[in-house]
Amino acid sequence: MPNSDCELNPIIQISPETLRRLAEQVKVWGQELGFAQIGICDTDLTEEEPKLQQWLDNDYHGEMSYMANHGMMRARPHELHPGTRRVISARMDYLPPNAGFATNLKDPNLAYISRYAGGRDYHKMIRNRLKKLGDKIEVELKTLGFSQPNSRPFVDSAPILERPLADKAGLGWTGKHSLLLNSDAGSWFFLGELFIDLPLPVDVPVKADCNTCVACIKSCPTNAIVEPYIVDGRRCISYLTIELQGAIPTEFRQAIGNRIYGCDDCQLVCPVNSQAPITNEQDFHTRGPLQQPELLTLFAWSEAEFLKLTEGSAIRRIGHKRWLRNIAIALGNAPTNASIIAALESRKLSDEVDEMVIEHIDWALEQQRSKHAELSRKTQRVIRTVEKGLARDA
Repeated sequence: MPNSDCELNPIIQISPETLRRLAEQVKVWGQELGFAQIGICDTDLTEEEPKLQQWLDNDYHGEMSYMANHGMMRARPHELHPGTRRVISARMDYLPPNAGFATNLKDPNLAYISRYAGGRDYHKMIRNRLKKLGDKIEVELKTLGFSQPNSRPFVDSAPILERPLADKAGLGWTGKHSLLLNSDAGSWFFLGELFIDLPLPVDVPVKADCNTCVACIKSCPTNAIVEPYIVDGRRCISYLTIELQGAIPTEFRQAIGNRIYGCDDCQLVCPVNSQAPITNEQDFHTRGPLQQPELLTLFAWSEAEFLKLTEGSAIRRIGHKRWLRNIAIALGNAPTNASIIAALESRKLSDEVDEMVIEHIDWALEQQRSKHAELSRKTQRVIRTVEKGLARDA
């Protein structure tokens, strides 16, 4: 069980009123640092442990061995960072302007990249700002005559159940697609955490849910949402195009369509996302080369060009070969075109491909020569939903 407040380091004896004012100040500082919302919760996630264990037992994590490597520590923040009493959960919005979701999905000759990845990699940026938040808390405590707090920032970089923590901290509620939803921001935001040993007052969780809506479940291209709130990672396009190291199973290739890095479909059809704000962070705006990019253009990038044009981006983590693997599938799903066939045949002879990439190129060539590709009915439904409910971003 988590450490109780009474076990607090005796060096730090702060009155409840001082802690209350400090918690209020933390939220002000958070906004000054660019966070859209700050919430505070305790470290007790015991209710999540059986859910996590069942998910792991079902092998829904696929090749993501890091999900199982630390056992139940993922649900025990106080074990990950000893002394932790509270988790300060932070939200930072990332929806870029001119998202062009429907335009992108409509044209199978364009590459679709999940909109969180079009700009700068968020990990270091948010972690640095959380560290600054911790520094401000430290300075404030010193000013008040108290000892230094023990804090540590995390951003998707350690075994943490960040969404359940954010849920407890009042940042939103968990949707049936397993993402956190916020009535003001939908699900277009990143999360980060600052673990701290101060017994700050906690926030109240949001009393909301998805009611009878199942739009995300019906629209998932690969049926990865196997039941409400449960995602089989092995079927998810984000997993297949980012986490999976080897060949993408043939059964999912057509369903992937033109999505070469991640997938936003479950977010696009969610009615809570209809009024999500555009991010104020320029770093999260989509880079020029990734704004409605042509598949053939991206497929022609050499490894050097790939590394240069994705510098500082989350996309870089998959490497050039998996980049080519993903694009080859998208080219196979595009309408038959002599230019595509020529590009596939040329790339197959390149010294930048290996047997894994060649397998996907061969599949794409077979698709190109055997049929005229069409958008799936699910994708067509997603496009209609965006055009109707997210007109600003269509």
